[in-house]
Amino acid sequence: MLGPTVRRLWPIELAGFDDVPAQGPVILCANHLSFFDSVFLLMTLKRTVYFIGKAEYLGSWKTRRLFPAMGMIPIDRDNGTRAMVALEAAADVLRGGAVLLVFPEGSRSRDGRLHRGYTGAARLAMSVGCPMLPVGITGTREIQPPGARLPRPRRACSISIGKPVIVEQHDASGTRLAARTLTDQMMQRIAELSGQDYDPHYTKRADPRRTPPQRQRHRDPLVAPLHSTGTAGPVLAFEP
Repeated sequence: MLGPTVRRLWPIELAGFDDVPAQGPVILCANHLSFFDSVFLLMTLKRTVYFIGKAEYLGSWKTRRLFPAMGMIPIDRDNGTRAMVALEAAADVLRGGAVLLVFPEGSRSRDGRLHRGYTGAARLAMSVGCPMLPVGITGTREIQPPGARLPRPRRACSISIGKPVIVEQHDASGTRLAARTLTDQMMQRIAELSGQDYDPHYTKRADPRRTPPQRQRHRDPLVAPLHSTGTAGPVLAFEP
């Protein structure tokens, strides 16, 4: 219903959408510049899309019901055990043959550059055995930059989807290096699609004061395997 209105307000140029498989599990890995990244992707893809989003959205009356209805899987970025539960839910969605949207940077880029990716998407792909597709988004930062309260109308953007990377299923052991390598390759392909400069450091969260200092270490998250029952460290920080 809202699609035509949104497209009139913000023209979207699309490329590579035919490379998205018509069925079966797939992970879309996109750069993250604006709140509208997930909105536009959900509107333009023909398949139903699930995405991992920060649990803080459930605390706001504006998004408490909307985002879960859109397919959001909430993740607590400051609690390793609850984050693992979210990742298990994401794996179940993939095993059911769905599309999962992930922002490997973990948060919106504050400086417009593409930052080092977390390995969560690669580990999910290896756990399930499903393809990953790089997605490059441009123009959404001009529509609503991080921190802006309202979007700016009549700004164009583009979404380009690259060729799929076929990922074979692995067991939990010995996947850390493979996941890191696959993630770095995926970030390179995203940079080629988005035209962004690459920063080999993790992006910073908007308000680090909300996170205890011991959780601010730049370590590669998701070092515990899926199905872990123990408490992991800071696991994942995907934000729509």
